[in-house]
Amino acid sequence: MVRKMAEWLVPLLVGGLLLNGVMYVQQPRMIFFPWSALDATPTDWGLAYDDVTLQTEDGVALHGWYIPHPQARRTVLFLHGNAGNISHRRESIEIFHRLGNNVLIIDYRGYGQSAGSPSETGLYLDAAAAWRHLTITRGTDPADVIIFGRSLGGAVAAHLASQVSAGGVICESTFSSARDFARLVFPLLSRLVVLRYQFDAASALARGSSPVMILHSPDDEIMPFALGRRLYEAAAEPKRFVTLRGDHNTGFLASQPDYERALQAFIAAPAS
Repeated sequence: MVRKMAEWLVPLLVGGLLLNGVMYVQQPRMIFFPWSALDATPTDWGLAYDDVTLQTEDGVALHGWYIPHPQARRTVLFLHGNAGNISHRRESIEIFHRLGNNVLIIDYRGYGQSAGSPSETGLYLDAAAAWRHLTITRGTDPADVIIFGRSLGGAVAAHLASQVSAGGVICESTFSSARDFARLVFPLLSRLVVLRYQFDAASALARGSSPVMILHSPDDEIMPFALGRRLYEAAAEPKRFVTLRGDHNTGFLASQPDYERALQAFIAAPAS
């Protein structure tokens, strides 16, 4: 009896260990989808900009764009999602510029023209470098900086907001944590595989002191709406929740003009 149990139990354990090992090694390819070539620059969209090179604390050179507005009241620190690069964020850059804001958007390590390879810790260091560029190099008042993150970028924005005091933080179409996402979307696999990443946005927003706005669509086919609500519930006050329409990648466009009005209201008075 014992021998028979061992005959199927040992292969099962070995298979589980092999699955864990393969999945652990492959997780970066399942999380990060960088695109190296820039398809355009703000000049192609009729916007003046500064080409920016940043240095992270661990010595990685990052590339970004600073798009000024002549009558800007706020500056948006834009942290994009897990795919593409900064040249694929035209619509959002134009929206923030149209609302009268400066915009600093960076490519994480391994994305676009930035050096290095992406990792969770690396993305947090990248966001911190962007914050220092605004508040130290450019002398922007931290109270005038709005940290904006979409999708995975929302988790990076939440982490940064737990480390600094900004004018506000906006998380759009973001999950509460990598573990919550895995348990909800891949319930069986999440029990078998050790997660390499945390991206615990909920805990980060609970620790933060900046006003928060969460935007999410019930029709989001990638990031479940329930995780957006969980993120909102975890966030410290003051906070607000905005329900979008449409899918994960185009919900902000499908939700116009309400989307833009919500951004404008929050940026103008985050704590109200």
